[in-house]
Amino acid sequence: MKRLAVYCGSATPADPVYIQTAREVGATLAERGIGVVYGGGKLGLMGAVADAALEAGGEVIGIIPQALVDAEVAHQGLTELHVVETMHERKARFTELSDGFVTIPGGTGTMDELWEAMSWAQLGYHADPVGLLNVAGYYDHLIAFVAKMGEVGFLRPQHQGLLIVDETLDGLLAEMAAHEPATPIVRMTRADL
Repeated sequence: MKRLAVYCGSATPADPVYIQTAREVGATLAERGIGVVYGGGKLGLMGAVADAALEAGGEVIGIIPQALVDAEVAHQGLTELHVVETMHERKARFTELSDGFVTIPGGTGTMDELWEAMSWAQLGYHADPVGLLNVAGYYDHLIAFVAKMGEVGFLRPQHQGLLIVDETLDGLLAEMAAHEPATPIVRMTRADL
């Protein structure tokens, strides 16, 4: 894995475990020579991931819509900052520039990115690993929901292992490195999206 998209929140929760985790993710990826592709913001967990990766000498590529640049939330010290017009274009660029996806805690935007990465894997747009770092039990209910989707039949058997989950970054990265792509429903291209 040469680059990983990191999905996370732009907020700074009161519990320091979340910022510490973001910093650990950024620093660890940089130390392992894995570039970070993320939402291009300077705030919250997003800024912490980017700053830690940069401090550790890593490559950090931000992808941010013009509207967020206009709101003055873009990180100006990145290796590269790509300004796009739409959120959809942003997510497509994450997929084009990355070899996998790591989701750490975040809110609705983070969930949008995670679900799209999973959906696009099911549809054959990419065959990259989709990881979820379950820090402090943050995603326990989401993990249960994904299992419920499979149990009920809304998630096909070949896709029930699409979401790679671990409570430690080392474990998650090891599992992602060993990822075997699932059989997609179809094989879509960007033009199909």
